[in-house]
Amino acid sequence: MTDELTLLNGDSPIGAWQAHPIGAQIIAGIAAQGGMNEQAIRLMRNIPLERLINANGTAPEGLLDSLVAKVNSGQTPDPDAVPTSWAEKITPGRFAGETVIVTGAASGIGRAVASRVAREGGRVIAVDVSEARLDSFVASLPDASITGVAADITSAEGIDRILAATGGRADGLANVAGLLDDFSPIHEVPDAVLERVFNVNVFGLIRLTRAVVPLMMERRSGSIVNIASEAALRGSSAGLAYTASKNAVVGITKNTAFMYEQYGIRSNAVAPGGTLTGMRPGNVSEFGQERLNTHVADAPLALPEALAASITFLLSSDGVNVNGAVLPSDGGESIF
Repeated sequence: MTDELTLLNGDSPIGAWQAHPIGAQIIAGIAAQGGMNEQAIRLMRNIPLERLINANGTAPEGLLDSLVAKVNSGQTPDPDAVPTSWAEKITPGRFAGETVIVTGAASGIGRAVASRVAREGGRVIAVDVSEARLDSFVASLPDASITGVAADITSAEGIDRILAATGGRADGLANVAGLLDDFSPIHEVPDAVLERVFNVNVFGLIRLTRAVVPLMMERRSGSIVNIASEAALRGSSAGLAYTASKNAVVGITKNTAFMYEQYGIRSNAVAPGGTLTGMRPGNVSEFGQERLNTHVADAPLALPEALAASITFLLSSDGVNVNGAVLPSDGGESIF
């Protein structure tokens, strides 16, 4: 029989499972099946087991229950007596009466931001290039005020569709949509990678913000949150294209904060560290990958909801006294 203090459930973090003799065997099996090394599992130490096994879709029915039963030797855990991971706490009405645009809203951090704003009473203009995933997100919150807009922020038509959906009002803009690069350094980076990454991460962000700011100027209020990256704080996170694009995002953020302060418009950036979003580059530069592998940060991966907590703080009136800031929301990754 296991001691009651060691009983676990699906909300218990990977670290707690690894500290349990049976749980450690289960995690080792999951890692082997998923091709994850010891470092990858260590970085997931704060991630709930349920989120890990569902990271690439829906886990087989009954799998989680069987793992919980195995680790607890058949005992039923008391939810109040097991270690659990961080969970978001909704602030009802925080965005009541406000219209907030969120790009990249169909998955990952964007979806978490759009979901939280909607559940806190805001009207969300949820933007993504994937109409199918966007429809799925909207359907997941049937009682919320969400307008899905399948649009490409790099096109004039896409920007027009987003603006039309606002009805002439935008209290907040979360520029979350972004692309990774292939880790290539400057002596290898192809023009195609530069253009693809900058078109979304920089030019698309600029074009949408350029279109939205006049709506905020008219109301003399507004909050813009741009998603930067650890790559904007150091040179060991990605390739040249992504690193340069996210440094550009920081410059855009600060210039916008200065230019429109007198209109009551705040502009801030959040720099995420490792996050459980499923975003991975495809074909990567061998040179770049090998070099990046030499930098090992031990900060744990975060859930998208944890990033949404930082982003919605800055979007909301709670961030009233913050303007032109770059907030590392990275579990301490930037200190390594």
